[in-house]
Amino acid sequence: MNDVNEFLMRHNLAPECVDMDKLTENFLAEMDKGLTSKPGSLEMIATYVSEDCEIKPGQSVIVLDAGGTNFRTCLVTFDENLQPVISDFRKVGMPGVKQEVSAKEFFGILADNVERLIDKSDRIGFCFSYAANITPDHDGIPIIFSKEIKAPEVVGMPVAASLLKELKERGYNVENKKFSVVNDTVATLLATKAGCSDPASGYVGFILGTGTNTAYTELNSKILKIDGCKCGKQIINVESGNYDLALGDFDREYFNTTKNAERYHFEKMISGAYLGGFATFVINKAIEEGIFSDEFAKRFKSIEGGLTTTTMSFYLEKCHNMDYDLVKCVDGNEDDALKLWLIIRSIIERAAKLTAVNLSSAVLKTDAGKNPRYPVIINADGTTFYKTEFLKKYTEIYLHEFLEKKHGRFIKMVRIDDSPVLGAAIAGLSV
Repeated sequence: MNDVNEFLMRHNLAPECVDMDKLTENFLAEMDKGLTSKPGSLEMIATYVSEDCEIKPGQSVIVLDAGGTNFRTCLVTFDENLQPVISDFRKVGMPGVKQEVSAKEFFGILADNVERLIDKSDRIGFCFSYAANITPDHDGIPIIFSKEIKAPEVVGMPVAASLLKELKERGYNVENKKFSVVNDTVATLLATKAGCSDPASGYVGFILGTGTNTAYTELNSKILKIDGCKCGKQIINVESGNYDLALGDFDREYFNTTKNAERYHFEKMISGAYLGGFATFVINKAIEEGIFSDEFAKRFKSIEGGLTTTTMSFYLEKCHNMDYDLVKCVDGNEDDALKLWLIIRSIIERAAKLTAVNLSSAVLKTDAGKNPRYPVIINADGTTFYKTEFLKKYTEIYLHEFLEKKHGRFIKMVRIDDSPVLGAAIAGLSV
């Protein structure tokens, strides 16, 4: 398999091409730039929300969750034991996924799904899974839409105020409504308040699904770009998916085929919306370089729409299952079958190592995790992280080798169900 290994190394597709020391140092430098408003690729958005916010029992909160592909609405109530009860749940597609929508259409669709809940509570927690500047009054103003959402008119508009305006125009009384807009990673971090009672020295919220992002807690004294009190601390939305990185020539070429080609490079190297497309791009390049047989090339080009992250993962999970298109592509040719397996596995393992860079940077940015009895709790959410073959496994291997053995920092990964919903509820009750 020398030709495959040489191909992977030449185009920086192998995990060995990821220098964790160098990239983590650079990632941390970009984080520092973002905290001081210096030009950089990480927004480091202040949230005005603390991980120490209190859960109030017996009070209901309306929760909106604008995710990568779905918009969820429900009512959440914490009982006397602070256990969350989710009711009146509804899920629809996010506006702007299939086709471009105007601002009026965007907020109209959101309002259609909030109307049934609006009189059930004066508290609203809004999980908004896109880059947005958070205002001191807890609204969110979108900077840019990632994950291929097409709603350009919404950029620059306060999402909570705009939604309430739409509801007011429909005749609802919204004068007493209080809201808190948080990013999904911020919500994921906050969800540890409801879903994890383990002793810890710090918390990180992490999403790797359709897109990717990270949140951690920073001292206010280090957030030089905001005015006000410098005591205490608050959660920072890193917007890590926008970290500017292109390891090889194929990365740059692939970016140019995507929406917003100059942004969200890191997300396009590791997240579910892009891994399948990138694998398709790489395999076609391998075909051009003569890595595969002519028969494989013919069969592969017949796969309608190319690969998804799910279909590439399926091949690693069950590489002999003839129900899968990729298995059919290599039927009768073990050489093609092994080369395909190695290429796909390499892309995923490289993504895992990059994920470890991201998480290591979030932990190292704080003083937390130095005592193994009080680790940093990383609440990881997202189907790509958990469902993509080898991704979680290799991420944990690289974190152990780099973060624990090399830097003496200890973590514990947890998975809290419905994290964006629970975290948004906690944020909504805190205002």
